[in-house]
Order: sequence, then C-alpha cells, then structure tokens
Amino acid sequence: MGDMTPATCVIYNPAAGRGRAEALLKEFTANPGVHGELRPTTAPGHAEELARAAADEGFARVVAAGGDGTVHEVANGLIRSGRRDVVFSTWPVGSANDYAYTLGLTAWWAKRAENPPMETLDVDVARVTAGGRERYAVNAAGVGFNGMVTVESRKIRSLRGMPLYTLAFLKAMVRHFATPRMRVRFDDTEYSGPALALTLCLAQREGGFPLMPAADLTDGKLDYMLATKLRRWHLLRYLPAMATGTLPTNHPLIRLGRAARVTVESDAPLCAHADGELVCVPADGVTELAVEVLPGRLRVEVYPPGLYGGRRPPGGTGGR
Repeated sequence: MGDMTPATCVIYNPAAGRGRAEALLKEFTANPGVHGELRPTTAPGHAEELARAAADEGFARVVAAGGDGTVHEVANGLIRSGRRDVVFSTWPVGSANDYAYTLGLTAWWAKRAENPPMETLDVDVARVTAGGRERYAVNAAGVGFNGMVTVESRKIRSLRGMPLYTLAFLKAMVRHFATPRMRVRFDDTEYSGPALALTLCLAQREGGFPLMPAADLTDGKLDYMLATKLRRWHLLRYLPAMATGTLPTNHPLIRLGRAARVTVESDAPLCAHADGELVCVPADGVTELAVEVLPGRLRVEVYPPGLYGGRRPPGGTGGR
C-alpha cells in the first residue's frame, strides 16, 4: 500500500439505513481529520471479500459501516485473513447495531462530529461449526427458535431495529414453535431434554434485545440462555422483560450460565444463526452444532477509553 493511501478502509452497505448510510459516510469522511477509503458492497458476502482484500493490502484499520450483517461479514474477512494486528471498528448506520452498542460505538457515533478518541482492545469471537460450515460470530449465536426468528426477519422489509425483530419474533412464535429433544453440553455440564431455544452471547444484545446485560467481550466465555419446554404464553409474558433486559434469573424452564464451548445434538434438524446470519436451516438436515470461544481473537475499537477495564492488547497504543 502506497504512502498516500489512507490507513483506514471503510466497507459499507449502500442500502443500510434505508439508503441514508452512503450520504452520511461521505459527509463524515469529508471532515478534516477523518481519513478513509470508502468501498461499497454489491451483494451478500461481498463485505467479507472486501475486508480480506483490505487486510491483504496492508490497511491498518477496517471499518464496517452498516448493520450487524455487515459487521459479521467484515469481521469474518479479517479473521480469515490471518492478520491479528488490523483494528476493526464499526459505524452504526444499520438496523439493530447490536455489536456497536456493546463496543460503545453507538455513543461515539452520536459524537462523531467531534471525532472523540477511542481505544483498542482484543476481544473474543466464537467459532460456529455446523454441517461442515464454519462461521465466526462476534456478537451472538442462536439455535432453534432464535434461528427461526432470523428466518422471519428476512421477510420483513418495512421495519428496522427492535420493531423488526419483535414482529419477526411474533411470526416465528406462530409458525415455528417447537421443542425438539436436544442434548446440549456446556463445558463440563450437560442438559438432555426438550428445548425451544439456545442463545449464546459474547455481547450484550441479540436482535435489539438486551438479553445479556452483564456479558463481557473479554472474559473468554459465552453467556448462554437455554429455554427448555416453554409454552407460547411464556414468550408473550416475558417479551417485555426481554426488551428491557430484566428476564428472571430463576425460572425453572430457563437455564443461564457461562461456557467456553457448547455443543448441540438434536433429534430434529436445526436452525441456527451467527450474528443474525443463517448458519443452517431445517432443510439442510443439520443435527449437530458446536460453538467455541477464541479468546482475544479480534482487535477492536471501543468507546470511551477504559471500557471493559481498559484491557489493551500487548504493546497497544490504546487510542487514536
């Protein structure tokens, strides 16, 4: 990469924010002190290709400007590039922006005109393996009902953010409610029995819902919630609590905990997502899945400096 090339590559989805993202980004990058090369995506999967190419070209910083789908693809491209020194950041111009929220970057974006300093931090990612496919989740993964919510969300074009996922949740509850028998192993403990949904969070939110407000991106663990033989009325009753992060911690049909590795075997084909991107659907016939934490695998920007105790990468400068 030549000396005149910007150190930052901004990969963005032109359709993000209902098309408003592109104008916002061009306006922002025109500000003095903000230097970045804009590269638009043209199709699903393109952001991953662009991120890997940016790493190969020697960019020091790669920004995903879009929603969690763009974040997922860019992060996967950087991880697969093998370069662990590239700093990953995200500008929240998409629908849910769950990962940006956990990194504190929704607050930073609100102050973007001031371009306040951020800090670099090495955070965990999760490797999701199912049906011979391997994806990396940076925010959350979901199995069962969660996956079907993702399927339904793809069909809704008129909403964004929490309203989108709330409607998808209700549609999935009507159309795809099932509790097949599963064997789920969390490190050294195991559950065997009917299961509606398994949520695995690195970050604090999934689909706009603050399901794991205490999740820590640097603890080497997945915060999990296993919903066993729930009924539809349970979901309706607890939907407001899901929206506010106040789910009960002692419900007999819900198991909570932390684990570094989780495996699932199901009597019925699985539906699963990683960061809201489908890993498998029932038609694939996949009945086994594994999720494993890779500690400190991705270098990210966080705001404000000192978030997560300021655990900087070895030799890191901790800001820009």
